[in-house]
Amino acid sequence: MKFDTPATVNPIDQLKIIGQPVDRIDGLLKTTGTAPYAYERHDVAHRPAYGHVVGAAIAKGRIRSIDLAQARRAPGVLAIVTAQTAGKLGQGKMNTVPLLAGPQVVHYHQAVALVVAETFEQARAAAQLVRVDYERTPGAYDLAAAKDSATVPDSINGDAPDTAIGDFDGAYAAAPVKVDATYTTPDQSHAMMEPHATLAAWKGDELTVWTSNQMIAWGQGELATTLGIPKEKVRLVSPFIGGGFGGKLFLRADALLAALGARAARRPVKVALQRPLIANNTTHRPATIQRVRIGAAADGRITAIGHESWSGDQPKGSADGAVDQTRRLYAGPHRMTATRLAVLDLPEANAMRAPGEATGHMALEVAMDELAEKLQIDPVELRIRNDTQVVPDTGKKGQTKDSAAADKPFSRRELVQCLRTGAERFGWKERKPQPAQRREGRWLVGLGVAAAYRGAPVEKSAARVRLDGQGLITVETDMTDIGTGSYTIIAQTAAEMMGVPLERVRVRLGDSNFPVSSGSGGQWGAASSTSGVYAACVKLREAIARKLGMDPATVQFADGQVQAGERSVPLGQAAADGDITAEDAIEFGVLDKKTQQSTLGAHFVEVAVDAYTAEIRVRRMLAVCAAGRILNPKSARSQVIGAMTMGVGGALMEELAVDTRLGFFVNHDLAGYEVPVHADIPHQEVIFLDEVDPMASPMKAKGVGELGICGVSAAIANAIYNATGVRVRDYPITLDKVLAGMARAA
Repeated sequence: MKFDTPATVNPIDQLKIIGQPVDRIDGLLKTTGTAPYAYERHDVAHRPAYGHVVGAAIAKGRIRSIDLAQARRAPGVLAIVTAQTAGKLGQGKMNTVPLLAGPQVVHYHQAVALVVAETFEQARAAAQLVRVDYERTPGAYDLAAAKDSATVPDSINGDAPDTAIGDFDGAYAAAPVKVDATYTTPDQSHAMMEPHATLAAWKGDELTVWTSNQMIAWGQGELATTLGIPKEKVRLVSPFIGGGFGGKLFLRADALLAALGARAARRPVKVALQRPLIANNTTHRPATIQRVRIGAAADGRITAIGHESWSGDQPKGSADGAVDQTRRLYAGPHRMTATRLAVLDLPEANAMRAPGEATGHMALEVAMDELAEKLQIDPVELRIRNDTQVVPDTGKKGQTKDSAAADKPFSRRELVQCLRTGAERFGWKERKPQPAQRREGRWLVGLGVAAAYRGAPVEKSAARVRLDGQGLITVETDMTDIGTGSYTIIAQTAAEMMGVPLERVRVRLGDSNFPVSSGSGGQWGAASSTSGVYAACVKLREAIARKLGMDPATVQFADGQVQAGERSVPLGQAAADGDITAEDAIEFGVLDKKTQQSTLGAHFVEVAVDAYTAEIRVRRMLAVCAAGRILNPKSARSQVIGAMTMGVGGALMEELAVDTRLGFFVNHDLAGYEVPVHADIPHQEVIFLDEVDPMASPMKAKGVGELGICGVSAAIANAIYNATGVRVRDYPITLDKVLAGMARAA
């Protein structure tokens, strides 16, 4: 199905099941511990062996030799895989560096060996007996030190790395009110609950991996490429994923090593990356240094806005897109964005929830607050005054302020309504404009706000839908559920389209034998995957109508019946002599090119800061979101409050500490890498504006799970400033930084 004209009235608009706060249909499996996660599969492979990964003990250099003699003699050992024994390996285009080191080592904890044994304990013990002799070479591990050597990357998220519209330098110099500030954000870990894990089994020359992967088709193709075998010989199965946040978008070492280990041991093999390896062996959100300059007239209208960002990665890696939202969030005739990428010998940097925008908001939205203070304008009002209904900077090369591209309209943009709704609900009018003016005992109390922007891209997505003689609908697609509720909203979509109750729908996900979906990434999954199911259901409705001798254009599906005029037939009767199956894909046309499809929102936060210790407590949080039709308010709220929680972590505690001498993340486990716990998080309120976007998809919906993190950390930073008068521009905002500022102010 081609989607190249705006959606009109369709069966989804009935909103009998779509749009309702339905409980997750997979909830029972998860709460009873029976959901089949990769490492816990006991039903698919006989007598699996266990692999334990040996990670490199240096960050850069080469392996002189590996002594495996003792490890091979250890009890239970079946095989040991190294680069020397693995045979020739390719490298997928989505992996920046090889997943198995040898002889070169390019980052700390890069896998150098896999020990396979009868039991996990035997594999772990034998792995300690592997002796690796390294030759260490100097490396670059400090972004600040490498900043001046950074170069222009090819692109950021497919857009130009640098843009310039009008005369930024001249307009900024002439502006009566200016902000020029530098902000830093640290490296961060995905820290998902389920580790990277895989069970691999060979049957002849055919490989099956039960793994934890967000993008089934990507993983299947990359694994085949790396092993040098046809894609058709690889089956990838991932029905349940215990969190990903972008860390499981691509093929990782667990899947490759499990496949190599199973081939070497001639047995199915399970591999789970031990927690200390996850931070360094897999990907992470890169640290950034960001300079934001904003010039404004006395009335608060922005005349010049510039955003420069530096991040680091391995050679041929990608830059953080921290300038993305600055190109599209606020009006202003004179603009500049620039992105630079330094070569660092740290582990591979890559996507993490709202890559680019999550870090970019942490700078831009604090700079907006600093501008509001200089102008003596309310921060909410400043943002409203600079709203725009056309894209000020598309991020494309060659755009000028007079070009047609500069007039690209937003399909829907309700930022002002988000800000006004949030301000009223949160009691923003009670905020004290001057900082450090509200005190409750020993607590200094402040309020903060930030706007939120996240693109709403779409991806081709396919599904297969089947009706059986009992009137049951089965949906099959390789879409994944990473905790986002995919099972439920896909079931809701099929139930609405086919006119059956939710319990008459079966959903099967995460298998490369199923039609290729959009996958779970980039906030495109919800709208794209459900649109693929919609397309398949349209085709199934047509097939059923023809089978029953009805006109597909006028037939109705409701209450388990197929109706045409006075005639009504039970749905299952159409398949009385055999199942009816339909398969289709949604293919998005030009609408996302003619209009800017985005999600927008506003975050409001109240914090309390101990006047004596600078201990920070988040007391209230509100998110107002404009993200098209909300397919399931309950699961959507869960996504947003999870993102808000991650934003708290980004503001106050999350940081991968870099040993700049030896080149690794020191706090590479959940004891040292701090994330929010229940005691850190207050009640979180979420408001969804009543919005549909016919330009976005047949569902008139967009994703929302990444919008929820954009701006949260900045709102907290702004609230801390309002409470204390201390402006901290280096995340995370730990109490020592606040306390130092309070001491200077005293």
